[in-house]
Amino acid sequence: MVKQSAQAGLHWVLGPAVDKVPHGHARATAALRVLLGLMWLYNVSWKRAPDFGQDAGDGLFKFTSYAVSHTVLPPYSWIVEHLVLPHFQIFGWVVLAAETALAVLLLTGTWVRAAATLGIAQSVAIALSVAYAPAEWPWSYWLMIGAHVVILFSSAGRVLSVEAVLAGLSRSTSLLRVWGVLAVLVGLVAVVGSLSDPLAARGYDVGSSDLSVSLGSYNLVGGLVLLLIGALLLATPRLGAVAGGRAPLAAAVLASVAALSLYVQLGFSDPVLGGSATSAAYLLCLAVVGVAVARRTSTSTSTSPTPSHQRPAPPSAAS
Repeated sequence: MVKQSAQAGLHWVLGPAVDKVPHGHARATAALRVLLGLMWLYNVSWKRAPDFGQDAGDGLFKFTSYAVSHTVLPPYSWIVEHLVLPHFQIFGWVVLAAETALAVLLLTGTWVRAAATLGIAQSVAIALSVAYAPAEWPWSYWLMIGAHVVILFSSAGRVLSVEAVLAGLSRSTSLLRVWGVLAVLVGLVAVVGSLSDPLAARGYDVGSSDLSVSLGSYNLVGGLVLLLIGALLLATPRLGAVAGGRAPLAAAVLASVAALSLYVQLGFSDPVLGGSATSAAYLLCLAVVGVAVARRTSTSTSTSPTPSHQRPAPPSAAS
């Protein structure tokens, strides 16, 4: 009985958050989902490998250490002091992976309930680390927890999401248009903004640090890569059945390779694309959208009925 309940719960968490609700409700929760995704997208930028601030005593290391110096919950403080801090670089990569996944899944509307569950856990962990730290506002973390709970029990994947496309509730062209246009715009801004220093290791930031909103930083090379990815996504609806499935897949491969190049270089060498961890997460968003549309296009093509003039004639009756 317990096993069946656990399996049912896991199935629900991993299932699409596309239950039928009033359209206003779906739009509002989708907007909240995107807002939370932008929050995580911006905040991965200061999770900097390879030491995540340990040597300088700043960044992620500083805020994680507050769990010990400004204890909120003693058992959690013990875990941080004896298990997390002694192995901090591993912990840093885990945090970077978790917050990148949150940004990508929430922004693209993929595995929304699983992302909300992870968001609740990550928000609780942050609250237990810094709620009593200087210049912190504890309510910001309670609100983060509450916002992810709302997403968990809503249909936040019903509008402008990969889940809606794969469930057949939304056309892939709408998702492609939004992400394709956004990629082109970000690429254009990056290209123009980086003209004074085309190959800068830290390129032009497409966003505002004052508002804590960013879609990443890119130099001229990074901007051109985004333009190509956006062009491939926007061209998909205009291509035939075969090419229309290959174009988003090509965009996904290009975006994935670009993101991987950043992870390999960040903190170790000057990134060719002039990006940050936020840039890599944004590129992974484009990759997820490309794969989802390619999958949907492939499924639609394989299940579409053969036109009547192409169907084989029935065998003639025996005389």
